[in-house]
Amino acid sequence: MRKPQDIIIRPIVTEKSNDELGIGKYTFEVAKDATKTEIKQAVEQLFQVKVMKVNTMVVLGKKKRHGVHEGKRPDWKKAIVRIDTNPTPETYLEKGGKERVTAKKYKDSIEEFGGVQA
Repeated sequence: MRKPQDIIIRPIVTEKSNDELGIGKYTFEVAKDATKTEIKQAVEQLFQVKVMKVNTMVVLGKKKRHGVHEGKRPDWKKAIVRIDTNPTPETYLEKGGKERVTAKKYKDSIEEFGGVQA
């Protein structure tokens, strides 16, 4: 099993990703062979948030020229992670029928993210 630091490479900070911070969507560059389940577990472990949904896409590298030499930038994978922005305390019934309430154990934002929240 890989470490979460090996799966999440860096945050992606653009105008669009900053606009989506308000609704709980965070954009990351991730390892190209990472699955949605691995990405979800890595974000939950690194930032102590509850992940609701993960969307991934492979971004193709651009063709670049340097004089007469032509090359291609590498392909990379992007993940848009939606977190629970309103984590409520969970209630459940215990063995004797007694109702039990657990405290909120997740954060509602990622403070370490490089973007500016609105």
